[in-house]
Amino acid sequence: MVRAALHSSRPLYKRWYLWSLLVLLIGYIVAVVLHWDDRAELWVKEWTQSSAQRKASVWLPDYKAVIDGKHLPGMEGDEASDITYHPGTRTLFAVMGKNPYLVELSLQGDVLRKMPLNGWSNPEAVATLPDGRLAIVDERQHQLTVVKVDPTTRELNIADFTPFDLGPSVEQNKAFEALAWDPRNQRLLLGEERPPALFSLKLGSDGQPTGEKQRLDAPDLDMRNLSAVTVDPRTGHRLLLSADSHLLMEYDETGKQWSFMTLLGGMNGLKDTIPRAEGVTIDDEGTLYLVSEPNLFYVLRKH
Repeated sequence: MVRAALHSSRPLYKRWYLWSLLVLLIGYIVAVVLHWDDRAELWVKEWTQSSAQRKASVWLPDYKAVIDGKHLPGMEGDEASDITYHPGTRTLFAVMGKNPYLVELSLQGDVLRKMPLNGWSNPEAVATLPDGRLAIVDERQHQLTVVKVDPTTRELNIADFTPFDLGPSVEQNKAFEALAWDPRNQRLLLGEERPPALFSLKLGSDGQPTGEKQRLDAPDLDMRNLSAVTVDPRTGHRLLLSADSHLLMEYDETGKQWSFMTLLGGMNGLKDTIPRAEGVTIDDEGTLYLVSEPNLFYVLRKH
């Protein structure tokens, strides 16, 4: 009787063991797909920051969404690719990557004007320069073009400007997708999408890019891809955005990580996960503005 009972329990034990392994395997796959493995390490790093360090940083965990996924009308098929804050006009400028446009937005995400980018192929990044001009990166053409936009501008023609050749990238189809002005060091920061990497690029006396881009020495970026970069004018810290990892991360100039924000629904006041966050900028008061494909707009403020 005892032997029979033990014998009959073995298949149950084997099934339980196999089911346990299957559950663990599924859990691991889900964790990797949702990047929980990345975030667990980031949370541990974040817990080690002191209150003084938090005050000296942007400190992304304190931000909450105040405009959550506002639709930009008429741009459903344009694919919002990046956004920059313009202190001179106190407005925002965004580039659309699929159908090349430059769009001026109010700080509440209202469309003020939509300007065709004639001659651009795939504009993926935009940054505001100190003199008020805009720099636009075309990922497909590997070019950076500095343009002037005034209140009368209704369209831009690349033939009217001088594109700067950014050179090759590791993956030609996943090239330079992030751009920001670094006011403390008076240079442009240029980001390569995959594998994620940052470069610097100087402007000459004529306000045009000059020289070779220089790769910045920094630890490996804890993200699957680099979608956008912006620099906080108050701290000099860099905010790096990853659409694939659903993360916004804060680094200082040495590459040290200070804080991060996960862009999943239920976090930081977001009702739903930001589907594909492609652009981020920060204004002089610390307000964050994000755009996501296809045509979504977000504002987050510190609370």
